[in-house]
Parts: sequence; structure tokens; C-alpha cells
Amino acid sequence: MSFKTLTLAGVLLVATSVVASATEHTTAPVATGEFDGQMFLMDAQEMTLYTFDKDGMGMSNCYDECAANWPPLMGEAGMDLPEGYSLIERKDGGMQVAYKGQPLYLWSKDEKPGDMMGDGVKGVWRTARP
Repeated sequence: MSFKTLTLAGVLLVATSVVASATEHTTAPVATGEFDGQMFLMDAQEMTLYTFDKDGMGMSNCYDECAANWPPLMGEAGMDLPEGYSLIERKDGGMQVAYKGQPLYLWSKDEKPGDMMGDGVKGVWRTARP
């Protein structure tokens, strides 16, 4: 299998662990990739991102055991977001990155960049696509 990064969403990627001061902004840890002619969203480590069919628009329904298997892509208030991306507040108070209102997640069983083993899990998990 070949994997290549098509574009980096036109922004410098910075890990969300970077602490920003009140006057600095971090950039959303998202990018766009291509695999077998299919575009998909990925995080700063080039891991595939997913959406959950049971989420509402701008609202996550994945907590506890679900979030242990499907870690939410977290962001922080004030980060610079490319067009189409936003932050939603989770019920635990954290800020999750969303694309077109759909919260974004990683899959705990994806082991390396380009893995897409979460696509179609239980018929409700989808590879996030632009």
C-alpha cells in the first residue's frame, strides 16, 4: 500500500500539546490525505480521522468506553482553524475538533499513518472526508 500526504490543509501543523499564551494561537492539528484515490482527513501524526453516525450536529455522543476506543480529536480555545473546522464543547468541558459540525475521532486500533481500520465499524463509524 502506498500512502502520501496530498496537502496539509494550507497550515503549519502544531501538536495540541503545545501550550499557547493568551496572545498566541495554535493551529488545528488536521490535514487532508489521499489513499487509493480517496481523500480523507487526518491528524498531525497522519492518523486517519473518523465521524460517528450517532453524533448530532456540533455535539458528541461518544464518551466513556466509546471515547476509550475512539479518542476524540481535542483542540483548545483560540486555535486557528481552517475553513470548515470548528471546536465543539464536550460535556466533560473539553474542546473537540469538528469538521462541518461533525466531531472528529481517532480509532484506537489504527497502528500507523494511513491505517483506516475504523471505517465501517459497527456500521456507524466513517472515515472523515472533505
